[in-house]
Amino acid sequence: MFRAPSRSCRRARIRELLEDERGAVTAEYAIVIMAAVAFAGLLVAIMRSDEIRAMLVQLVENALGTGG
Repeated sequence: MFRAPSRSCRRARIRELLEDERGAVTAEYAIVIMAAVAFAGLLVAIMRSDEIRAMLVQLVENALGTGG
């Protein structure tokens, strides 16, 4: 015969379900990786700009003392 769980048993089970964080770290890593990929894509788009590339080349040349 089936017997309904006691009130304290139900509360314990609900608390267990609400406090379970298995997989949360994996989801956080996935979000961080997606943000990093988006940022890398933005940097690639910026670096393909001729103006930015010329500015960086000039900066490196000046730092090395070979710039005019």
